[in-house]
Amino acid sequence: MSNNSTIAQQAFEQGKGILRLAPNWVPRSFCVPGRRIKLHPDDYYALGGERGGIDERWFSSTTPADNGPLTGEIEGLSEVIFEDNGSTERILLRDAVQELKGELIGDRIWDEHGSWPMYSKFFDNKGALPHHVHHRDEHAQLTGQNGKPEAYYFPPQVNNHGGDFPYTFFGLNPGTTKEQLLECLKNFTEGDNKITNLSSAQRLQPGTGWNVPPGLLHAPGSLCTYEPQKASDVFAMYQSLVGDAIVPEELLWKDTPEDRVGDYDFLIEVLDWELNVDGNLQEKCFMEPLPVKSREQMESEGYIEKWICYKSEAFSAKELTVLPGESVTIKDSGAYGMIMMQGHGTMGEWNIETPSLIRFGQLTHDEYFVSEQAAREGVQIVNHSKSDPIVMLKHFGPGNPDLDI
Repeated sequence: MSNNSTIAQQAFEQGKGILRLAPNWVPRSFCVPGRRIKLHPDDYYALGGERGGIDERWFSSTTPADNGPLTGEIEGLSEVIFEDNGSTERILLRDAVQELKGELIGDRIWDEHGSWPMYSKFFDNKGALPHHVHHRDEHAQLTGQNGKPEAYYFPPQVNNHGGDFPYTFFGLNPGTTKEQLLECLKNFTEGDNKITNLSSAQRLQPGTGWNVPPGLLHAPGSLCTYEPQKASDVFAMYQSLVGDAIVPEELLWKDTPEDRVGDYDFLIEVLDWELNVDGNLQEKCFMEPLPVKSREQMESEGYIEKWICYKSEAFSAKELTVLPGESVTIKDSGAYGMIMMQGHGTMGEWNIETPSLIRFGQLTHDEYFVSEQAAREGVQIVNHSKSDPIVMLKHFGPGNPDLDI
């Protein structure tokens, strides 16, 4: 067990194609934690006050967080855990993917991307975020990055309270002009640039979700959000004041090429303008969960599974519920990461459980990565409880062959 190659293969064999992952906590200096992601109350500022509070947990991530010059060496990168004979080894999931290639993520994704090209997260903020945008590929590539589509699902299990503002602004009001938006952007350093006067907010409902294509302005509300997304951390903040908090101007120009900093027209170019002013945004982007097949058939087999994120080609996600006392075998056509939301039992070779409190640095048995081979053969999940369902969220890579809606 002296090199990553050996550890990756041994971890793969130990789990029979299912890797155990360590909790992956990420702070944001401009956020205040909502305290719903099961981290111990003493640990939300475990990385120090200057780093900000921990309000994100990233899942199945081979993407480093972009948190400025103080960012940790492996911040945002998921780790594979291999325990054997009382010793514990850690390697990056990114390194395991590079070693195992298609054996882990499937030849289709490996041959096309040469990496695991998505990740998911819990985003858990007490208040709303600024109206901001994730760049499309053509603009992200100017700074050596990928564009970033993402999606939201609001799990009931981590939304015991709604935070300060459980509403999200999406896009711009129909009829908004580029001149009106330019005026807001040019007033960024004058206090409140009032950009949300040009937008409308949607009330967020636990158990539902939204698709957010790149180029779409959005100001995420304060529900705790499960967010599958493309492997990128590119963004720019277009709102200067949220509540009583000033947004630093550097975040307005984040991920802008050096020769375009100060060019407000570039900030307009980044936007998918037609989508932002589309009057049918709710119809295009709202996602009500959809059963993968008839509910009656699934319940008779001991489970319920729903598509919760299904409007992007870059990723997809399901919510799987295994009913109390049931044993089921679930097959999928692609590799996926998963996070436990409720219940306990077994999944393949592994115990699975849902901790109610996690210390920073503590290992858990609530997050795994399932190889394509194991997914295709079928994963047996056994619910040991007579009353509590097992609920897990599963995040898949691009072009899911099973996604036919």
